[in-house]
Parts: sequence; C-alpha cells; structure tokens
Amino acid sequence: MPEYLYPGVYVEEQDTGNQPIEGVSTSTVGFIGVAERGPGEATLCTSFSDYVRNFGKYLKQADGTQRYLAYGVEGFFQNGGKRCFVVRAYSSTAAGAARDDGKMSVMAIGKGAWGNNVGVKITDQGSGRFRLTVIYWSTTPPSPIVDPTSTDPADLRNPNRLDPQLVEVFDDMSDNPNDPHFYERLVNGQSTLVTVNQLAAGQPDSVSPPALLAGGTDGGTLAPVDFTGDAGDPPGSKRGIDALSEIDEISLLASPDEFGLGETVPDITNSLRDQCELMLDRFAILNAKSVAGSPGTLYPPFASKYAAIYYPWLNVADPYTGKIVMIPPSGHIAGIYARSDNERGVHKDPANEPILGIDSLQFNLTDQQQALINPRGVNALRYFRGVGNIVWGGRTVSNSPSWRYINVRRLFIFVEKSILRSMQWAVFEINDEPLWARIKRSVSDFLMGLWLDGMLQGATKEQAYFVKCDRTTMTQADIDNGRLICVVGIAPVKPAEFVIFRIGQWDGGQSVEENQ
Repeated sequence: MPEYLYPGVYVEEQDTGNQPIEGVSTSTVGFIGVAERGPGEATLCTSFSDYVRNFGKYLKQADGTQRYLAYGVEGFFQNGGKRCFVVRAYSSTAAGAARDDGKMSVMAIGKGAWGNNVGVKITDQGSGRFRLTVIYWSTTPPSPIVDPTSTDPADLRNPNRLDPQLVEVFDDMSDNPNDPHFYERLVNGQSTLVTVNQLAAGQPDSVSPPALLAGGTDGGTLAPVDFTGDAGDPPGSKRGIDALSEIDEISLLASPDEFGLGETVPDITNSLRDQCELMLDRFAILNAKSVAGSPGTLYPPFASKYAAIYYPWLNVADPYTGKIVMIPPSGHIAGIYARSDNERGVHKDPANEPILGIDSLQFNLTDQQQALINPRGVNALRYFRGVGNIVWGGRTVSNSPSWRYINVRRLFIFVEKSILRSMQWAVFEINDEPLWARIKRSVSDFLMGLWLDGMLQGATKEQAYFVKCDRTTMTQADIDNGRLICVVGIAPVKPAEFVIFRIGQWDGGQSVEENQ
C-alpha cells in the first residue's frame, strides 16, 4: 500500500491484466557419446562446425570400435536441427594433459590422451605483452616438432612438418590480473582446447617451436557410469547423461553411441528413459540394435510413454574413404523432430518426413514386415520409389492407447512445461479469487492460441480445452496448506495413421450422399 504524505495528484501503475504464457522450445536436443576430444561438461552447439571445433570429427578407435556421436550430430543439423547440447563420455580413470613453466600452467580442456597432441607456442611481443598459440594435431607430430605456423621455407619443406587440425591464437596478452588483457580472462572460456592458470607473477617464458602437453591418458575401458553419470556427483560437476539433467532447455535426448558398451548392455538406453520419466519434460529417441534380427522377433526394450524407437540403421558415406558406414538413426531422427516442430509444430507427428544426408537404409522393409513391428511401437524407416527414404512410424513404446502417439506425448510436455515456466509469478501471491481468476485467464488465453493454431482438436474452444481454478478444484484445507489447484483438460489432435478409402462398384445412379 503506497503512502500518501502530501496533498496532490498521485499516479499509480497497477497490473490487472493476464500474465501471458510463452511456449517453450521443443527441439533442443541433448546428445551423449564418445568424441575425439573436448570437454566433459555439456556444451552448446548451434552447427556441426561448432561440434567439430569443440569435439573433433569422426572417430574410429585404435581397437577398431566405431563411434557414432559425430555422425549423429551431423545428421541432426542436416535434417533441420538448430540447437543441441553435447556431453562427451570418457573413462572416469582418464587423466588430463598439462604443461607449466612455473609461472603459467596450460591444461587440456578435457581429459584423455588427445591432450598430448596439443602444442603451445609462446611469443614475446614486447611492452609486457605476449602471444599464445595453441595447436592441435589429431595424431602425434614427429619429433622434433616443426612449427606448422612458421612461414620459413626450411620449415615448409621439412618432412617432419605435420598440418594441424586446429590452431588458436591469442594476441596482446598480459600477466597482470588487473589488465583487461590478462591471459586467464582472454583464454579461459574462449579456447576449445585449453585452459590457463597463473602460478606466479611474471610473463611466461617464450616457447618456440611448440611444446606438447603431457600426462593425458584415456584410462580404462568405458563403463556404464561413464555414460550414465554417477548420482553421487554434486550439482555442477555431473557428467554423462546426468549432466543433461541440469539443462532446462533440453526437450529431447538421444545417444548415437547408445550401444557403446555393446548391444547386450542396456544401461545407456535405460538411463535415457529414466531421465525422461523422472523429469517429465523431455522425450527419448532410441535406436534399435544393428543386429536386431528379423522383424518378427523385434520388440521395444521396455514400455514407456516418454520414448520412441526407430529401425533399421542408416547407411552414410565415410567422409575420409567414401565407403559406406552403417550408423544408428537417432541423430538424424532428432533433426527431423526439430524440423517438423519448426515447420508445423509439436502437435504434428514427426513422421512421413524425408531423411536427409544419408545414402540408403540398412535394408528395405516391406509392408508385411512393418505390420509386425508397428503395433509393438517400433517405428519403421522406409524407402519408397519416387519418394525416397522417410520416417514411416510415429508411435511411442507405451502400452497405453492414450499415449500411443509421439505427438500427443510431446504436446502435453510442451503445454505442461510452458505453464510451469510462465506461472512462477503466482507463487506466494494471495491464494484467493482474484489470483484464481488471473491464472484461469492466462492459461485459457494460452490454450486458445494453441487451438487457433490447430494444435488442439475440436470445432469450438469448449470442445478443445477447459480450465478450472475455483472452490470446486480445491478445498479450504488445500488453501490452508498453501496449495492452489488448477485443473486443465486438452483434446490433442491425433495423426491419421491409417488412411482408409472404402471403394466399391457404382451403377451410375445416385451416390450414397445424394440418397441421404
């Protein structure tokens, strides 16, 4: 209540209108998998170039194990994806590479032996300034190292010279923490290869040619916890799939390396589902196994209304050899979800959509084969002559008819998350009729907009949704205990999964419609 202390005219602003509800993003994906290099924490990528800059390119390990994260993220952007967060899985026993000269330490930005291929060059620029050049080779350069940034003709002709994959240059840096160009301030958070730390006052010693970091190891064999994360990790230090739980913008989860522990180990698949069912604000895109067997024996690994599974795998061209590589479909499918959401809306089932950026499917299913797997909730990827490779299924792996379709589940996630985010203003307000009326208006206006956009079913708004927030939805005991209860019902649109034309002979007389 304002104070009126002197005679005169007072102007006051009063908020009597609705608090609008803004729809949340539905197409931001959280990816987990094995990468060539990079940080362990979740990192935002808005293009495949972003991914390459942070995590490197396609990876086939020394033991011949093919990793699919890069292929999946590339497929995501090829098919219309715009934003994703990527978490790199690595062994919990891995160690990071580092180097220090007593004044400045330089550490690889993520753990693993890849950091041993990072070189640093320090150049005195005079007037208390220096340049740091950070260089990354995908393979260890020959010794002695030849500076790949040198233009000296002898260096250019040297057979030991190896072109790097990435070079970062930080100029005009100072060792003074109060200087805007203090090297910690310029490098940390900007470099995708290293972080730096001041150990003592003074400019770091010049280093030329580049000196490699050392001490990085990949650790032991990857274990389930390296993908799923450890529930005991404190907030802000989580890794694996658990790290994605701390990012509210994520609406979809996928792991191109879902079978990175072998196709008989379900930990990664189960962890993707568990996070979705626990948080209730995201949906998992799963891969069938590459050796799933005949369609007659193919079943989803579990029942859940927060996940969908796709079959078979995809064939893409290896960017290095040109040969065909078979990869899981979840990254490409995640991009199709994003494209469908952006072009049509989350209410549209992400099916009957082309799969871009691939050569072919692992094999071509027939109608009879899909007839076996579709009722079980396995979504087929099909090739049709004249159409191409498309997604030809839109079901969750739920046993409940109410949650059979992907678009229904995701529409409810969208509505629930949008309301949850936008109604925080109501917490601790006076729990009485004026507040109830404002909440009802806000939610009703939001649902009206969805209905007008064709996202809800019904010829009238009364058929499409209802909102109740009054004495019929809560008791005095609820109010006394601080509970405000708003009851909302929506009629989601359903996909036309089976389009049926009943055709019969006609004798040329009146049509059925004319006789009615």
